[in-house]
Amino acid sequence: MEQERVLNVSELEPPGPMEKVLEAVETLIPGHYLRILHNREPFPLYTLLDEYGYKHCIREGKKTLFEIFVWRKDDHAAKGAVDTAMVSHDS
Repeated sequence: MEQERVLNVSELEPPGPMEKVLEAVETLIPGHYLRILHNREPFPLYTLLDEYGYKHCIREGKKTLFEIFVWRKDDHAAKGAVDTAMVSHDS
C-alpha cells in the first residue's frame, strides 16, 4: 500500500494552498504522509503544522520549486517512509 499522498498546490493562489494542505493533513492515517508540491515556500504554514502536531521537511522539487513532506509528530512509520522517499529522490 502506498504511504504517500501527493497534493499539488503549485497553481493555486493564496490562501488556497494553506487551506488545501490543512484539510489534507487532517485525513492522514497512521503510517502515511503528505507530499506537497508548491512553487512557494509557505513559511506561515510551518508554524500551524507545528501547533497542530505535525512535522515537516523540505527539499527542492523536480516538478515544482519545493516539495514539502508532512506527517504526524508521533508517527514513526510515516517518518521512516519520508526518510526513504528523501533518499530515493537523491539517487
